[in-house]
Parts: sequence; structure tokens; C-alpha cells
Amino acid sequence: MPHRYRARLGALAAGAVPVVAFPAPGQAWLAWVALVPGLLLAQRAPSGREAAVRGWWFGAGFILTAMYWLVPSVGPALPVLAVLFGALQAPVGYAVHRLLRPSLTTPRALLALLVVPAVWVSAEYARSWHALGGPWALLGATQWQHPAILGLASAGGIWLVSAAVAAVNTGVLIVLTAVRRRPRAVAALVTVLVLAAGPLLFALRPAPVGAGAVTVALVQPGIVEDPQARFDASARATTDLVGQPVDLVVWGESSTTADLDRDPAALDALRRLAVTTGAELLAGEDARKADGRISKDAVLVSPDGVVDRYRKIRLVPFGEYIPLRPLFGWIAGVSRAAGENRAPGTAFHVLPTTDRSGRPLPVGALICFESAFPDMARAAARDGARVLVYQSSTSTFQHTWAPEQHVSLAAIRAAETGRPAVQASLTGVSAAFDAQGRELARLGTDGTGALTVRLPLTAPGTLTWYDRIGDVVPLGALLVTAGAAATAWRSRGSRARTAASASPRSDGPGAQPSAPSR
Repeated sequence: MPHRYRARLGALAAGAVPVVAFPAPGQAWLAWVALVPGLLLAQRAPSGREAAVRGWWFGAGFILTAMYWLVPSVGPALPVLAVLFGALQAPVGYAVHRLLRPSLTTPRALLALLVVPAVWVSAEYARSWHALGGPWALLGATQWQHPAILGLASAGGIWLVSAAVAAVNTGVLIVLTAVRRRPRAVAALVTVLVLAAGPLLFALRPAPVGAGAVTVALVQPGIVEDPQARFDASARATTDLVGQPVDLVVWGESSTTADLDRDPAALDALRRLAVTTGAELLAGEDARKADGRISKDAVLVSPDGVVDRYRKIRLVPFGEYIPLRPLFGWIAGVSRAAGENRAPGTAFHVLPTTDRSGRPLPVGALICFESAFPDMARAAARDGARVLVYQSSTSTFQHTWAPEQHVSLAAIRAAETGRPAVQASLTGVSAAFDAQGRELARLGTDGTGALTVRLPLTAPGTLTWYDRIGDVVPLGALLVTAGAAATAWRSRGSRARTAASASPRSDGPGAQPSAPSR
């Protein structure tokens, strides 16, 4: 096998290494060095083009491993998606080769510590576009169990955490490979500063101002295939809450297949539960509506009936709709991809929940996959939500790494927005996190019943830096990437012109060099 193909296969395998830092393996410490093997292969490539190809293979290996649990939903399309999304990492390989190839100077080392993380974040931001599948397996998500590191998320979102992890990996590569002492020393200093930035921001960030607390019950019935049996299991778990001081009961996504606007029996059952528990109930509705289309809604029910509803906006590609169905509809025949496209909602709004004392408790209720989108949690925070509530169902992926990966996102959204966050799952993992992303309670994939948790609230109107400034970090990364690309293009053109001017010219066929003057 030619050497270049051995190196490319090595890059493909190296792409799997960072995945071990994500849940469920959960080796978060590994994220800080997990990119080094792939970056090293790009650094030692014989050309910039080959480095870009190795970066592409590295990205394909990363996506293929991180998203392996999508096989039931997309079937044979997963390798195709891995190749397509892997291409976004090609610029990372090129940047590493151009800036860090021997012999490394201090200015190029400093530039690499800025450019390589920027290119990495730009790639993550590009594949996070909803039309391309949405944000998943972002490098910063590996740090979800470390609130001190998530101090970065409160300032720049998950993007700043990803940038920090990529910068540390770049610094480690420089320390390991630079021949000269000064680039190594500079890289080591920057690496230490980046590692300290999260805990420093966490320490400087004012502690959430106490503004009371609410008790939320998360109902997890487990894997129950029959829709009515699933509804009944959730109802039984809710009945067990009678007598407890609960302010809100949250059921999982698709906990009822009844259209609560047209099914009085199902609605009456929920109304009775709201009466007996003394708490409003947030149900997950997955039903065919009066217009004939199926949609997924979060429906808030009080003793008086339906108070409000939110319809899921960002649907799961292939799971809830097939992009370009006339072209890719065949995938439904070889996988569990959606046989029929769900109808998306048109706008997000906070649900006007009240606690058991009748005081306002606005919640940002989002559904399943929407926990992956930082902008939706920010919108909820800016609209006045006191609690982020995610409804989920991961029955298709119950015995994979997906449930753990999914629930980790709620911790990150809590840290980003300074709001407590909860996730209620039909199956999978139900959990609760405080306003700094610390886990308060959990019901794992083998658990069923109701998980009750007391959530400390922050003062109304409290906003983090990220709530205020939004996606400044990825936009800045795109500017840095564009600037680096333009500089590289001009430099390449300048070298080509210099080489052309230095080559000997001929005055015509058979012309001889002129004799040197004496």
C-alpha cells in the first residue's frame, strides 16, 4: 500500500480518538490532546494538498464514529454523510501544514494558535446549520461535566469551549514537535493561559442570585411501544406524585398520540392529573392534526384545559423528515427514516406556566433535537424563560451512546444561558441541571417513574454574556479563517510570480543564451 494511503487510513482512525471524550465513554480529559494524532499527520504531509486530504479523512472518521448510532435512521447514507461533513475539516489539515511544518518559527506558532482553532470552529459552525443536520458532537460538548470549564460557555457559548480545546491541542502539538525552544515556550504559555481561562471566568462570574426555587417532576415511562399503554404508564407515574409539592410535571416527547384539541377523553385525563397533583402538566403531543399533517407539540395543560402549545420548529433530518424526499426518499425503505414528513412550527415562544401558588413561571419548552441549538436556548432566555425544559424520546437509540450525548446538551444550554435546565425522556436519560450546568438529578436508561428535583431559580431578567452578545465567537472565527485563506492565496500567487520571473526566458526557437560580457 502506498505511503500516502497508509497515512490517510491513519487519519481516518485518528478521527475516532476524540469521540472517546464524549459521552458515553466520557473521557473528557482526552479531548485536550485527542486531536494531536490527526494534526500531526497533517503537519508531516508532503504538501498542503495532501494535508487537506488527511484533514478530510480525519473529519470523516470523526463523524462516522461520533454518529454511528444514526445507522437505524439513515442506514447506508451514514458513510456518505461522513465523507461530506468530513470535507469541512480539510481546511484544518491545510492550516496545520502551512503554519506548523518544520522548521517552525515563533510568529508562525502564534499564528497557528489563533488560526487553527478558528478554522476548527468555522467547520463546526458550518455543519451546525439546520439544513445540514444541526449541531452535534461539537468538540466543546466533551466538557459538559465540568462547570468551571463551562465558564467559557457563559461568555461565548459552546463555540468558545470548542476553540479552547482546539487551541490546547495545537499548543501540545507545537510543544511536542517544535525544534526551537522559543516556539515551544510560547506555545506552552498560551496553552496554560487557555486552560486557566474557563476556571477564571467561572470564578469571576457572579453567582446566580437566589430568587426562589421550583419543584419539577420529570416522567419517564420507559420503552412502551403501544401509544395508549405509554400514555397510561406516564399517567400512573404522575399519579404517584399526588401529595408532593410539585410545581410542574413534564412528560417526554411523543407521550401522547392524541390531538388534545380534538380528543376530549385524552385531555380530560390530563386535566384530572393537573387537579390531583396541583401542578400544570407539559405533555408531548405527536399527532395528526386537523389539517391532516403530523406535528410534534409541547402542550401545557392546567385543570381548565389546554393553556398553550409550542410546535417543534427544528425537525430531525431523516428521523422526522427526509431532505429532498423525491431524491432521497428511498432511504426510508432501508432504514427507520421518516415515512412521512412532520410539519414544522413557525415560531418559538415561551409558555406561560405558573407554579402551584399561581405565580408566573415562564418556561422555554423545546423538543428533543432542539436542545442541540444554542440560539434557541438564548431566545428563550432573552424572552424571559426562568427554566429551560426539553422533552425527549430516544427509544430508537436506547442502547447506544446517543442518550448520554443528548442529555449532556442540557447542561451546556444551562451554562450558556444561566438558566436551570431539565430534560424529560420517554426513554433514555432524564436529568436536571442548575444555572451553571451542574447536574442535580438523573434517571438513567434503565430507570422508569417520576424524577422529582428542586431547581434554584435565578432572578428574572438575568442574562449571561453569551445571552447578550450571541454568536460572536463563530463569526469571529469565520473572519479569521477568511483572512487566513486570503493571505495564503496572495502568498501563493506571489510565489508563483516570483518563480516565473526567475526562470530563464527564451527569445525564440533555438535561441542561445547570450555570452557574458567581459
